Amino acid sequence: MISEARFACDAMLGGLARWLRAAGYDAAWQHGIEDWDLVRLALRDQRILPSSDTGIFKIGQVRDGDVRGLFIPHGLDTQQQLALVLREFRLAPREPRCMACGGKLVEVLPDQVQDRVPPRSFAWAKQFWQCGSCERVFWQGTHWQRIQACLDPLRTEGQRRMEDGG
Repeated sequence: MISEARFACDAMLGGLARWLRAAGYDAAWQHGIEDWDLVRLALRDQRILPSSDTGIFKIGQVRDGDVRGLFIPHGLDTQQQLALVLREFRLAPREPRCMACGGKLVEVLPDQVQDRVPPRSFAWAKQFWQCGSCERVFWQGTHWQRIQACLDPLRTEGQRRMEDGG
C-alpha cells in the first residue's frame, strides 16, 4: 500500500485526474503536455504516472522504474479507470479534493461565501468548502451526491481489501 499516492496523469486521462481528485488524491493533469515533460514532472514530484500511451513506457525513466507507471487500457470508461488505479495501489477513496485543480478543500463559514453561491443553493445548504488553491466553492448538492454515489462502491471495495490484508 502507498501511504501518500500522488499522480501525474497523461494528457489523455483528464477525466481520470478529476476522479482521482474526487477520491481524495493529488492528481496533476495538463492538456497537451508532452511525454518528456510529463515524465520529468512525475520524477521531480515523485508521482505515479498513469498513461494510455504505450510510448511513454519506452522512456528510460519509466521503463527502468525510476518513475512508477501504470498502463491504463484503452476502452475503459472513467469509473473503470479509477477502479483500476485504486485497486492496483490498494487505495480507498477519502475526503475529496477540488476536482478542477486538485487543491485541498477547507470548510468555510456560510457568510464567507454567500456572494459566490446561488441564492437557492445557499438557502438550503448548511456546509460549504472552498478550494485552498483556486478558491472555488463547494457544497453537498446533487452533483456532490452523484459523485459520492459513484465513489461509494469503490470505498466499500477498498475497505474490504484493507480488512482482508490486501
